[in-house]
Amino acid sequence: MSLTLLPAVDVRDGKAVRLRQGESGSETDYGSPLEAARTWVESGAEWIHLVDLDAAFGTGDNRDQLRAIVKELGDKVNIEMSGGVRDDASLEAALEAGAARVNIGTAALENPDWTASVIKKYGDRVAVGLDVRGHTLAARGWVKEGGDLFETMKFLDSVGCSRYVVTDVARDGMMSGPNIDLLREVAERTDAKVTASGGISKLDDLRNIKQLAELGVDSAILGKSLYACAFTLEEALEVAR
Repeated sequence: MSLTLLPAVDVRDGKAVRLRQGESGSETDYGSPLEAARTWVESGAEWIHLVDLDAAFGTGDNRDQLRAIVKELGDKVNIEMSGGVRDDASLEAALEAGAARVNIGTAALENPDWTASVIKKYGDRVAVGLDVRGHTLAARGWVKEGGDLFETMKFLDSVGCSRYVVTDVARDGMMSGPNIDLLREVAERTDAKVTASGGISKLDDLRNIKQLAELGVDSAILGKSLYACAFTLEEALEVAR
């Protein structure tokens, strides 16, 4: 089975950045988000994971930049939007901008009834981000605790969640390898598809994630590894296929 790869474009103050362990203030600046997205599309990406970090941290938004990226590239690539999607207005704005899928995080933890209603309404166009330290969820840009991972999954499974984006916060942006045990635990407990996120630093990491495909881990988000030139997207796509 092949693995779908989603190069990430995280936007803060209008610039493409990478964080260490999701911490505000730990940004490394990589320039124009649109240029970054163009690069990944030209390299063969079929999906892009587009994150509004200001919206996630509650320090504003980069909606105009995200819309511009979707407007230019949305007919060439599928775009998953993430960051600060917590109510009908922000969810509908992302979908109307042309996002193929929207990833909701904090809202799923703080407002389960709303989350259930949008999963029912939009189906597989909504994914739920599970950002984890150990087995405890992290909320609000990872600065608050959000409850037990498996209790939350039990509820989300019961309302029909079709995809989880699983990030080990401690590994995100650290180039320390993905948490394969966590991914396996999540995948074994749900029928939903799982997207791996955080820690990928070498091509062997993708090979290891790919071994979980039969459990439902069908995709992976690539961030720091691409920006730090640990490997090229072309090389990663070759492994993923």
